[in-house]
Amino acid sequence: MPTEPTVRAHPDMPAGGPHAARIAELRQRFRALHRDGTFVMPNPFDVGSARLLEHLGFPALATTSSGFAATLGRPDQHVAVDELAAHVVAVVAAVSVPVSVDAEHCFADTAAGVADTVELLAAAGASGVSIEDHDPVSGGLYAPDVAAERVAVAADACRRHGIVLTARAENHLYGVDDLDDTVARLTRYVAAGADAAYAPGLVAIEDIERVVREVAAPLNVLARRDGPAVPELAAVGVRRVSTGGALAWAAYGALVSAAQELAGPGTSSYLATALGADVRARALAPRPRVTARGANPVRYDPPTP
Repeated sequence: MPTEPTVRAHPDMPAGGPHAARIAELRQRFRALHRDGTFVMPNPFDVGSARLLEHLGFPALATTSSGFAATLGRPDQHVAVDELAAHVVAVVAAVSVPVSVDAEHCFADTAAGVADTVELLAAAGASGVSIEDHDPVSGGLYAPDVAAERVAVAADACRRHGIVLTARAENHLYGVDDLDDTVARLTRYVAAGADAAYAPGLVAIEDIERVVREVAAPLNVLARRDGPAVPELAAVGVRRVSTGGALAWAAYGALVSAAQELAGPGTSSYLATALGADVRARALAPRPRVTARGANPVRYDPPTP
């Protein structure tokens, strides 16, 4: 898999006109969400889940690297940047709320490659982009100065488009239980230009509160089964709560459980929790969209896979 992206127009990427104004407005809305209060930004894994989450009233959505990879039958970190960009185009076209993008390490080993990835995702309609300090080649973390330089490059590219940049410190996902280092890294990333901070894997409320207190940027926290509830996070000043791949795995878990029932006793009691036809009709109702090809006032036609 190539690590450096090639910036080019995707055939389904809208450009200019009403689309440009719509994306600019979505980016303004997304930035405004970070000014005060706490909001939940769940992570859909495909267009259908994005439409359902929008229907439930969430003010913004974010992609999930592991959840999207699963829809392609692959593990996390095995998606190409062009595949991600096409996914972002499809999700952005399908919903009317801002979409932030889990861009992993920006699919690049060089600063120029980081900037190219941001440009590609900007063209896809992203309102937010995240960059992490995990190096998939070495399996470890970038040195703080290298990671901060990469954040600075991403921040410059995001600033040109009004995109909110979230910088991620991956310590706690990779067995480095060092809160001091996490705080130090996030502080450097914010100084380098990140608009928001994120340390996935934090669980203890006192640790989360410390990051809120010491890092001068809105903090995103990953919702976890063993972690604080949203009201507890709001009480200590967390600005944004996301779900990562959890909703994808919950959905796939329900599928496997249903299939095991069919393969075992052969019953279908799993249908008791199936999504109702009324919700499907409302959430997935056809809607117009504006693309580079012009307005379609009759129905929503998703991009061809």
